[in-house]
Amino acid sequence: MFDLADVRFMPEHPDHAPLIAAITDEAFGPGRFVRAAERVREMASHDPALSFVAEHDGAIIGSVRLTPIAIGRAPSLMLGPLAVRPDYKNRGVGKALMRLAAEAAQDAGERSVILVGDPPYYAPLGYCPLPPGSVIMPGPVDLSRLLGLPLADGALAELVGKVGPRRD
Repeated sequence: MFDLADVRFMPEHPDHAPLIAAITDEAFGPGRFVRAAERVREMASHDPALSFVAEHDGAIIGSVRLTPIAIGRAPSLMLGPLAVRPDYKNRGVGKALMRLAAEAAQDAGERSVILVGDPPYYAPLGYCPLPPGSVIMPGPVDLSRLLGLPLADGALAELVGKVGPRRD
């Protein structure tokens, strides 16, 4: 029997990269490469310090990555991919990874996180729809699925413009 208490969550390590790729392939298939979120990930690398994996019985069963981006002039983070092995889906692993990533981002002084996803899944984690047209993704996206998580007061109001790489 699987128990979330038996899952160990830890920061992503370079050795995890092939395992994360396999989990992502399993979860999303090759169709993910045509999505606007993938265009964002091509512009900038994820931040391993803000990216996490879940391990159960010695196997990596899920991962979440955060990528530093800019929206207009505002720094933000793009979440994704969030992927969990099929046998562990709908058991709290993905939401635990999301919470861990958001806490780490906030502790690092980040102001917001955006993602493209299903509002009913992400709303309980604090994500809300961004105003239509405020954030311009590098490719087509269903605007009702473009969501943001404020990590600081007023942070979502700062998100206006094109998504691009962060220039620190």
